[in-house]
Amino acid sequence: MGEQDDSSDLESMYQIEIQSIVSNESQKRIEESVDPDEDLRLLELDIIQEVTESSDDAVPALMARLGPVRAALLGHGGALVVHSHEIVEEIGKKPTLSLVIDLDGACVSCGAAPGTLRGIQDDLLADPSISRIRFNIGMLEWFNEIQREFVVKHGGVTFC
Repeated sequence: MGEQDDSSDLESMYQIEIQSIVSNESQKRIEESVDPDEDLRLLELDIIQEVTESSDDAVPALMARLGPVRAALLGHGGALVVHSHEIVEEIGKKPTLSLVIDLDGACVSCGAAPGTLRGIQDDLLADPSISRIRFNIGMLEWFNEIQREFVVKHGGVTFC
């Protein structure tokens, strides 16, 4: 049992170290290609209003809300596409946004797409104005049968 504990500890240590390296490298790449003043402006926008009005700032405002996954999108020529949206209104709560997202550009054929989708979902859900992220089911056509099965079963995202 001692060897298994040591292995688990080593795995955890490496995972923490790798996450730090990936985060730092992602931030460096984002800083190289993004205007921080523009990002601040985009983050201050009401994302519900931007999306519902189909503003030119809607997708850039969503991109500004992404963390490390943004570096992958920017670095590989990918982009978010708002396939559809809905305002979710619950009694006693502020309205929130439910989005169906598609990807565009090089991300369409990327083998890392399952991780990218999960990163997009998690980062956008960190915004309190966004309550649900789903992905356009048409994206599954990009993958062969094995990839499709993997992303549906293990991707941690929902398609509709």
